[in-house]
Amino acid sequence: MTLTEKPTAAYLLSLIGGLFILLGGGMTSMMGAFWFGGMMGGYRGWGGMMGYGVPGYGMMGWLGFGLFGILGIVFGVIVIISAVMLSSKPQEHSTWGMLIVVFSALSIFGGAMGGLSVGLALGLVGGILAVTWKPKQTQTTT
Repeated sequence: MTLTEKPTAAYLLSLIGGLFILLGGGMTSMMGAFWFGGMMGGYRGWGGMMGYGVPGYGMMGWLGFGLFGILGIVFGVIVIISAVMLSSKPQEHSTWGMLIVVFSALSIFGGAMGGLSVGLALGLVGGILAVTWKPKQTQTTT
């Protein structure tokens, strides 16, 4: 394997998918902070901190969306780092591809909404391409 040979398609798809997952997690986190923590919680005074027992409102709603959003951000960062490592260490393509597949799939549950579904699809395809990638066989003549 030459040093210049890399799984470029897998790298690019995984990187773009990770960016979408990161974007989805950030949107979820900001949505929770604005909608439930600021707008809805602010109109009910101090009693709004606990949401009057209504799930999804006040401080409890912000914590739910905020934590899920942060989890989505973490999944996106892991996919991005795995894509970068895939490009820098292509000999370990199976390891990085599996990490990309696992955390892209988990992003659908982690509050990133699967990176608006685009990140999920790109991450899965990129990770599968990374796992199945084989360097071209070159023959050297002496």
